[in-house]
Amino acid sequence: MTDQAHAASAAKRGLGIMEALKDAAIRAAFAAVLGFPFIGLLADNQGSELILITRFPLFGAVVLCVFVGRLLITLWMRNRPSKDTAETSGKPGLVGAWLAVNGKKVAAAFLIAAFVFPFLFLGNPGLAGLVLYTATTFMIYVMLGWGLNIVVGLAGLLDLGYVAFYAVGAYTYGLMATNFDLSFWVCLPLAGLMAAFFGVLLGFPVLRLRGDYLAIVTLGFGEIVRVVLTNWKDFTGGSSGVLGIPKITFFGFPFNEDDTGFAALFHIPFDTVHVRYFLYFVILILALLTNVFTLRMRKLPVGRAWEALREDEIACRSLGINPTNVKLSAFALGAMFAGFAGSFFAVRTGFISPDSFIFIESASILAIVVLGGMGSQTGVVIAAFVVEVLPELMRGPLGDYIQFRMLIFGLAMVFVMVWRPRGVMSTRKPTILMTPTAETPAMEASHAGS
Repeated sequence: MTDQAHAASAAKRGLGIMEALKDAAIRAAFAAVLGFPFIGLLADNQGSELILITRFPLFGAVVLCVFVGRLLITLWMRNRPSKDTAETSGKPGLVGAWLAVNGKKVAAAFLIAAFVFPFLFLGNPGLAGLVLYTATTFMIYVMLGWGLNIVVGLAGLLDLGYVAFYAVGAYTYGLMATNFDLSFWVCLPLAGLMAAFFGVLLGFPVLRLRGDYLAIVTLGFGEIVRVVLTNWKDFTGGSSGVLGIPKITFFGFPFNEDDTGFAALFHIPFDTVHVRYFLYFVILILALLTNVFTLRMRKLPVGRAWEALREDEIACRSLGINPTNVKLSAFALGAMFAGFAGSFFAVRTGFISPDSFIFIESASILAIVVLGGMGSQTGVVIAAFVVEVLPELMRGPLGDYIQFRMLIFGLAMVFVMVWRPRGVMSTRKPTILMTPTAETPAMEASHAGS
């Protein structure tokens, strides 16, 4: 009986391997057919002629990677344990469990490092400018991810047009600064309020929509904003954008060589890198305020209503929660932080155009939230680093192959979705504990439930 069982098991494994090989071969064939025009061929201008260059080694390597990757994924999916895993049972994985114990220490270490590391490059202004520019871009996307996390991660509303609020904030500052000569510090709250107003405008038409229908409407809203910015030439400058946006000042002191400038105020030699240092610390503080605000809101009734709405809207109605107010508050607050980030983006670049706010930006921000783990603040930071910073760090090692960064990014997303379907940091501490646990005394749980 034992020999027969072993033979049957071996035959089943052999059949499973053959099916996996067949499936991997089919996927590789599809990749070969679809990818040959884009990877196997390269159009190049040589003088007045356009020639096609074949890249068979690269093409073969990509097809082989698809075959091997699909085979490994299929075998892993078929051989993983059938019982509940940490992902489905709600138990944190190794990373989640470690962060649950050491979360405050990690946050404190990250905060200290964020404030200290720019000063490591004081002796090299060129390197400092490059590092600070990358770090500033990273913090912008962290702030955008935390803002979108309110809408998608906490309230469960799929928003594919989040970049529209980013654009509203940028154009609010750009137009008010160029036409009315207002400073960044005056326009910053106005940009947030204007973006929040547009968030409410978007919220009203989608109150009855869910899932894919909500995503389609928000996607259309984002495209409407971009098209309006492109065609309203008399007001927004059209496709030419807004030029000559005033630079940021140190609370009234410009970053120049004048006697009233920043360098003269602190009696230090003037250097153009000073403005990049200041911009980095401004966006760092804005992002930290976004994080603190979001964490605080989660503990308030409105934050608990967001999470309840995400889990079951019908149950929310039965409990007396007004879904209209809950959705509008989520859209408004999420859009407000996008407006702040857009205002900062405009003052950093000094030039904005509709091309800076295309759909791929919304997709990147949404990918940061989804890959990091919807509702997880720490996951947003990790995903923002992978999505925005890692490709920049790989420009040197990858050389010319950096043009395939979107392909690599797509493969990374597939891997994360297979490995952690709910994101890297898919588990998080609940806002309310209805029953006592080993880590929470009964009195605390009773107080939380009341």
